[in-house]
Amino acid sequence: MSLIPKKGTVYVVDDDEAVRDSLQWLLEGKDYRVKCFDSAESFLSRYDPREVACLITDVRMDGMSGLDLQDKLLERKSPLPAVFITGHGDVPMAVNTMKKGAMDFIEKPFKEEELLALVERMLEQARVEFSQHQEAASREALLSRLTTREAQVLERIVAGRLNKQIADDLGISIKTVEAHRANIMEKLNANTVADLLKIALGASAQAKA
Repeated sequence: MSLIPKKGTVYVVDDDEAVRDSLQWLLEGKDYRVKCFDSAESFLSRYDPREVACLITDVRMDGMSGLDLQDKLLERKSPLPAVFITGHGDVPMAVNTMKKGAMDFIEKPFKEEELLALVERMLEQARVEFSQHQEAASREALLSRLTTREAQVLERIVAGRLNKQIADDLGISIKTVEAHRANIMEKLNANTVADLLKIALGASAQAKA
């Protein structure tokens, strides 16, 4: 059982201690797990991509800015949903963060209800992406059990080739193809060809994404 609360983790990155404290008080009061950081650098050194989480960060900070932080997360291909806190004059900058994939931005002083709604939207997105990541990892772990020859046979099964055609393609007997096919089904915990296709095609779709 996961030790992380069902609602997930909210990372708060802001160099203003008063803002960090108020956000932590607000979010912990709603049963979120909150981790606060006074700089983007300290956050990046502690960020755990395996958590169901989201990010609330100021656009302007001493040292690395919120925009720079977003760029670093994009470089890491991090799926972390983010919302940016901005001052009145920073709206054009905040719009730029959305063009790069931020979920939203919120102006100071912000309404608690508005921020809480954004946090829930971000965590819902994070849960979906985390689930997809877990499924992909599970598929990859199953497929890694196959030998090179079994992987070649599976590729042809997915392509709709018959056993005789697979045998001709690979220069092996039909009986050998049937043996490989049985091994593949067992290793991938597949009861039907449909199960087999879901595992193989799911992994293929993830690779293209």
